[in-house]
Amino acid sequence: MRDVLFVVGEASGDLHAGKVVEALTASYAASDVAPPHLLGVGGKHMAHAGVEILEPVENLAVMGFVEVLRHVPKHWALLRRLRAHLESGRIGLVVLLDYPGFNLKVAAAAKRAGIPVLYYITPQVWAWGANRLPRIAEVVTKAACILPFEDSLLKQHGVDATFVGHPLLDRALQLPSQADARQQLGLDADRPVLAVFPGSRRAEIARHLEPFVATAREVQQRRPDVQVVVSVAPTVTIDPAVCPFPLVQGSSFVVQRAATAGLLKSGTNTLEAAVAGLPHVIGYKTNGLTYRIARRVVKIPHIGLVNVVAGREVSREFVQEAFVPSRVADALMPLLDTNNASRAQVVAELDAVRGKLGTPGASERVAVMIRQLLERVP
Repeated sequence: MRDVLFVVGEASGDLHAGKVVEALTASYAASDVAPPHLLGVGGKHMAHAGVEILEPVENLAVMGFVEVLRHVPKHWALLRRLRAHLESGRIGLVVLLDYPGFNLKVAAAAKRAGIPVLYYITPQVWAWGANRLPRIAEVVTKAACILPFEDSLLKQHGVDATFVGHPLLDRALQLPSQADARQQLGLDADRPVLAVFPGSRRAEIARHLEPFVATAREVQQRRPDVQVVVSVAPTVTIDPAVCPFPLVQGSSFVVQRAATAGLLKSGTNTLEAAVAGLPHVIGYKTNGLTYRIARRVVKIPHIGLVNVVAGREVSREFVQEAFVPSRVADALMPLLDTNNASRAQVVAELDAVRGKLGTPGASERVAVMIRQLLERVP
């Protein structure tokens, strides 16, 4: 059996790929078939699951139209290395996760080499880049979608697509109660908690931390009994002089379960909050030029994924100049009151969003797709 090449572009992709590899390895262990050798671009989760890492994912992670330009030479060098692997004759399948600007180039190279491509966590063409749809249909053999409306859109453009459910549901199978989560974090069980999520990348932290902290201070001025905790990625270091609140690393679901309300940057963590049942407000700031470009190319009215899935603004959004700490605090105050009727309505709508994300088992479903595609390889 020939090798399987995995390519991810950031930490979340590494996490999801690692889960797929674990499911794939378990499926082969339960059969009499020897597993394929796995290699690729990834991080600690993929390495722990048994993937030979060709390039650490930390060298790639970048976002924003302007910011990407600085990483172009590094990306082209890696693409040349991956093309050499694809042309070696040893690769039987390519599995791509997210990161479309780079991964669609990998898919095209695989297509030229006659290698099938499975794309898991497909490009968000529903938001922008719809012109990529013909290209996806041309170079992707099978698409595994994690949002409930993506498979139908891709199918309309000739892509063999299947909705496999959102992998967050697997991580949320054993969520702690609010009382247990607060105990884990050393928080007072009887006082409200505001969870702050400024982002997982250095650029996000640089832009979000100051206004997010200012908002939390404003909330505490209005309600001194509010406890504030800041959730950050394990790789992030924050100066206590800049952020006076307790930092919790690598336990986002625990923080969300402990909290009464949240202030979140736009992204997947808004879906995490929906799964955890945490009412929240979304704030986002980026490079000024990146934002101006995004306003021209993004075709959806909301930036928070929770609102995209809901099809309406369930969680208030404050983007760029609209992010004024006092105004954001205004939106947070009702969410910190557990007796507030509007808070109860938001919690109910978040539960509806969770229901749209499918059922647990996305990693196992993708592992089945990988085996099926490998069985077709001569």
